[in-house]
This record gives sequence, C-alpha cells and structure tokens, in this order.
Amino acid sequence: MKERTLSKSCKFEGKGLHTGVYSHMTVSPAESGTGIVFVRTDLGETIPALAENVSSTARCTLISKGDASVSTIEHLMSAFTGLGIDNAIVEIDNGEVPILDGSARFYAKAFAEAGVVEQDAERKYFDIPETVEIKDEKSGSWVRIEPADHLSYDITVDFNSRVLGVQTAHWDETEDYASQIAVCRTFVFFHEVQFLASQGLVKGGDVDNAIVVVEHPVDDATVAHMAELFNQPKLSVTPEGYLSNLVLNFPDECGRHKLLDLIGDIRLAGGYLRAHISAYKPGHTINTNAAKAVQKLI
Repeated sequence: MKERTLSKSCKFEGKGLHTGVYSHMTVSPAESGTGIVFVRTDLGETIPALAENVSSTARCTLISKGDASVSTIEHLMSAFTGLGIDNAIVEIDNGEVPILDGSARFYAKAFAEAGVVEQDAERKYFDIPETVEIKDEKSGSWVRIEPADHLSYDITVDFNSRVLGVQTAHWDETEDYASQIAVCRTFVFFHEVQFLASQGLVKGGDVDNAIVVVEHPVDDATVAHMAELFNQPKLSVTPEGYLSNLVLNFPDECGRHKLLDLIGDIRLAGGYLRAHISAYKPGHTINTNAAKAVQKLI
C-alpha cells in the first residue's frame, strides 16, 4: 500500500474542551515521510506527533516541544488513522485542538470530502516482534499489542456504572471508521463535572460536545446548576441516565469513544502497526505508555 495524504487543505475552528480558548486550525497535505506534524503558528514551533513528545495525559493527550504544546490531539490523530492518512501538517494558532462536537466526525467528514490521495512512497508498516503489555496495577487497566498481519482493535470498558454497564468495541481497517467510530462523542460523569470545573477544566464543554452520564440520583437544583454551567435554558435527566438535549448515536457510544481515543493515542507510535491491539479500561496515560513501548521496540 502507498502512503497517503490529503488532496487539499481543510480548515477548522472552535473552542477547546478544557481551556475554552478559541483556535483556528488548518490541516494540509504533506510530503511522503513527513508523518503527522503540529505547527504552533503563533509561536513558530513544530511538534511531531510522537509518543516521545507526550508531556501530559490529564483528561486528554498533550504533546510539547520547548515552550510550545498542543492538547486534545487524540480525536484528530484517530481520524488520520481511520481515514488512512500517513502525512499531514496541522497548523494551529493556540494550544488546544477544537473539540467541535466531541468526536472525530467533522475531521473524518472534511478529510473524505477533500479527498485522500496516494503518494509515491510505500507505506511502512511497523511489525511487532513480540507481544507488548502495559498494565496499571492500581486501576486494573491494561493494553496488549500482539503481532498480527493487519491492524485491529478490541477493547472492554468497565466503569462499574449502572448506566454504562460493560461495553466492548472493535475496529479494523476493513470497517467504516467514519460511520462506526468517528461519530462517537466524548463523555463525562455528572459527579465529575463540578470537580473538573473547579480545576479550571471543561471550560469549553456543552451538551453539544460531551455526553454526561448521571450515575447517581440528583435533585432539580443540581441539574439547574449544570444547565447554567453548560449555558442551557433547561436540562433534565433521561430515564436511561443521561443529561437531556442529547440522543446517543449507539447504545455503546461511550465504549466506542474510548476506542476512538485509543486509536488516536496508539498512532503516536509513529505510523501504522501490523498488530492486534486489545485493551481493558484504556485511558490516555496507559494508551500513550503503550505507544512509547512500541516506539522502543521498533
């Protein structure tokens, strides 16, 4: 298979989920062998999208070089992988990628409409010589990367939640990423939101870009406060246990979103793997640690 890039540039703009800061971003074609590179146009700094440049995984994946950083890159990185894009330059004038609707939907849609073109160079797949397993003994999370003849993912998500239950998700390169994975939005538990807000996070959150899971009973006053936080006239709790003003794309949308994140984080290994990647309770820290372990192997 040949390497691929975009046929033309795609422009995006919007606020960041955690900072609330508005940014403008242009994703442009790049020459073979470039990989994915972020450019902070306001600082004149270039940051390759590689696991070695990950400097924080607090609620999102952040890469840094010198004094420059770009956060919440995981949805965009996931879309590059799902659409088969090897090379691209991402120019952004602020420190956080626009959250848009909380998924990779608009990235995947824009890339498909722009067109993905083959380049002269052959795509270099990374063969995994041996199984890599990263574990977090405290949380019980693990990511396992095993040698295989093609790329595939299987995950299990268990938050010990009465609303979410145990969810599983699968993706490989034969399946339609855009319709099955890209559309799945980020989520947060209701009881986490007030804490996150007190930490200065979710400044860009609203009911258009985050699924809010209501795990425990809440009173009307608390829901009214949430509506104020999200700048909504009124919110309620659905019988299924989610905040209203939202319809799930899939019953297991939250599990599929965790897979979306994992695909994006593993791409930081530097390219496409010939591997079967399985995970239990994945998150940005263990995902990027797995990507770093793969980098060392290859």
